[in-house]
Amino acid sequence: MQMGPWQILLIAIVLLVLFGRGKVAGMMGEFGKGITAFKKGVSEGKEEIEKASAEAAKDVTPSEKDKV
Repeated sequence: MQMGPWQILLIAIVLLVLFGRGKVAGMMGEFGKGITAFKKGVSEGKEEIEKASAEAAKDVTPSEKDKV
């Protein structure tokens, strides 16, 4: 089921009537902060994984005790 612009507008009007402009603006602000925190967490996790794989790939030479 696809929502058209009239349905979205109707939902927005109902939300404004039920919660008021200030409450809706606050919720949208919190939603934006949540999205930002999620993106930051994903990028930090990706960097951490890349660092770990780079460290594992960096040291491939055998140690002194492993040499024959």
